[in-house]
Amino acid sequence: MIGIDVGGANLKVVDENGVHIHYCPLWNGAPLTELLRQYATGRDDAAAVVMSGELADCFENKQQGISFIVNAVRQVFPAARFYGTDAAFHDGPVPALAAANWLASADFLRKMYPDAVLLDVGSTTTDIIPLSRFPALLGLSDLARLQKGYLIYTGMLRTPVATLLSSVNLAGGETPVSTEYFAASADVHLVLGHITQDEYTCDTPDHKEKTPEASLRRLARVVCADLEEIGKTGALQIAEAFWERQRALVCDTVRRVADESSAPSVIVAGVGAALFARACGGTNLVRVIGPAADALPACAVREVAVRMQGN
Repeated sequence: MIGIDVGGANLKVVDENGVHIHYCPLWNGAPLTELLRQYATGRDDAAAVVMSGELADCFENKQQGISFIVNAVRQVFPAARFYGTDAAFHDGPVPALAAANWLASADFLRKMYPDAVLLDVGSTTTDIIPLSRFPALLGLSDLARLQKGYLIYTGMLRTPVATLLSSVNLAGGETPVSTEYFAASADVHLVLGHITQDEYTCDTPDHKEKTPEASLRRLARVVCADLEEIGKTGALQIAEAFWERQRALVCDTVRRVADESSAPSVIVAGVGAALFARACGGTNLVRVIGPAADALPACAVREVAVRMQGN
């Protein structure tokens, strides 16, 4: 059994050989089918699939995206089955498949951590899931999750800096920021030492180097400056201000959801697991289930499919 999570920006695969993550921007015509071929061993391969990539703006609507993803996966795995927000597997491109990856994670973990809040911090988004409320989670769309605080559109790599900062204090002066896409959260986390250069897996805003120096240059542009104008100190102030806002946004929401669901603990997964486990006071799932926690929905849908086969 292979587990597959097709996001808008990343393809995540979990199989007997481990965890595989590919930068796969669907809006740029990424070769989804070709990327999957390397994991196929025969036409009878069993594959369990979740998705969120149907929201990519290359599609006119979610249903068109669902159909595209189902067809792309089926070219490699004809027997693939797709997990939906009804907590069931489907053979065809039904509407329930839209953005069901977070529910697969909850389905997988709810027996092990029945009273916890799951915090999954990815490259683009953050899921906050009260596992004790699993029946009430069925059928929730991303719109509904945004309204409930169960989905925050901020992540470790792809969040434009200007989405969280309207101004920054530079050398004692409050300075408005540009809303151009000059720098991303990956630049922030790279210069602050939260990620390595190898972990900067998405495109850079300027399509240039993924180095600390280049990230500092991009951060300086957020205030319409060259790095020579504000120096490394000024660029780092921008990074630290963004991180403080991101940390507060995520951790405050986690606390609110935990209070509402009477959850005594938080478990943390995704590429931001180590950082946010420290920031929000939670258990890093990488230490429990290993590298699969970095691609939790792909791991989860695989395990849920195996579990359902055994029932």
